[in-house]
Amino acid sequence: MTESVLTFSNIATGYGSKKILEDISLDVTKGEILTLAGPNGCGKSTLLKAAVRQLPLMAGEIMLFGRKLGDFSQKELAKQAALLPQSRSIPGIPVEQLVLHGRFPYLGLSRRPGREDKEKVAEAMELAGVADMRHRDLRSLSGGERQKAYLAMVIAQDTDLIFLDEPTTYLDIGKQFEILELIRKLNREGKTIVMVLHDLAHALTYSHRIAVMEKGCLLAVQQPEELFKSGLLNDCLLYTSDAADDRI
Repeated sequence: MTESVLTFSNIATGYGSKKILEDISLDVTKGEILTLAGPNGCGKSTLLKAAVRQLPLMAGEIMLFGRKLGDFSQKELAKQAALLPQSRSIPGIPVEQLVLHGRFPYLGLSRRPGREDKEKVAEAMELAGVADMRHRDLRSLSGGERQKAYLAMVIAQDTDLIFLDEPTTYLDIGKQFEILELIRKLNREGKTIVMVLHDLAHALTYSHRIAVMEKGCLLAVQQPEELFKSGLLNDCLLYTSDAADDRI
């Protein structure tokens, strides 16, 4: 029997009074890569934000590891689930300092990292392939290198559940596959991954299951082969080469 780590039960959410998601029910099972797919503006990013309590629910309930999401303190939640958003600032700091940000939920009042924190940061940089860039300014990195640095930060946060919003956007094809292979490696090491992908071929290749969304609703959740054979992707998904508009 598969173990559910995250459950959305008939949730609705949005921005202010504007409802984006309506009656979404979805189980994320332990150890899987679940990809959210659908046209721009269908609510994929909104669902991730709701899962880490960045948006309040208008209806329904979210359970995380068997507990109501609202019962977690902010620090507790940050030790259970990590989110790498699509849009973020690029501070002028060394890579190592960025990765250390992933350890903030574990630091005491002094905010000084201990030996374990430093070890986790070193391991994360090594795994993400940015250990040799530890002293470089984040702004000096290429897009692919910078994405790996941010993934190292997420790895250092050491959560069992990781949310990734468009982790390959704006990267050339070679760098896209490097990031996807790193995500697959994290999954094989026991991490449960929920990610938004804009490229349908990538979703079919790198997912255990795909959740298809359209206009704020969940249409289907199936394994890639089943979904491909169903014809639903051809009927319902309209993909473009520009993911910049997919901010909800």
